[in-house]
Amino acid sequence: MLGRFRHIVVEGPIGAGKTSLARRLANLTGAELILEQPDDNPFLQRFYEDRRRYALPTQLFFLVSRVEQARRLTQGDLFRPASVADFMLEKDMLFARTVLDEAEFRLYRQLYEGLKPRSSAPDLVIYLQADPSTLAERVKKRARGYERTLAENYLAELARAYSEFFYHYDAAPLLTVNSEHLNFAERDNDFDLLVQRIRDMRGVREFFNLGA
Repeated sequence: MLGRFRHIVVEGPIGAGKTSLARRLANLTGAELILEQPDDNPFLQRFYEDRRRYALPTQLFFLVSRVEQARRLTQGDLFRPASVADFMLEKDMLFARTVLDEAEFRLYRQLYEGLKPRSSAPDLVIYLQADPSTLAERVKKRARGYERTLAENYLAELARAYSEFFYHYDAAPLLTVNSEHLNFAERDNDFDLLVQRIRDMRGVREFFNLGA
């Protein structure tokens, strides 16, 4: 159904709904689903409890694991199955700038530049936006208990960082989706509307917004 988009990435700040949407797109298309698996990071819960102390090991663990996933993607050939991912490696730099101090970020950037594989850009990036208050409400409803203490100002920082990143992003076709009034996990009509919007894409930067 979305055959011209062989590799789709769904991105957005915590609580935007990227994993739920990625799952539905993979189910629809029969594509391989590639998830970032945050629960595998042994430092993440401690990071939420003490950001200053655990920011660097948290980011380094994510960097190594995502680099490995990115390398597996680049090892395929022209016959590699279609895929849908709920992360892109470049977003690690976005998080690092937000949570690391200057010296830590310099170290992180050196490691990032040395480890990142050469890879082709996605065929489509779907960037999900939502207000920080909405992100906070969604996070509190999720099962991950350690995320429920996330402060709204931290989510606002991430939302601003994502907005700036994708304002300048031009490596792949980009569909920016305001998910404020959309629920792709529970409302089939919302999902169908988005799928049709993807099918209708003609430009390299487009926007989808559903009013209240």
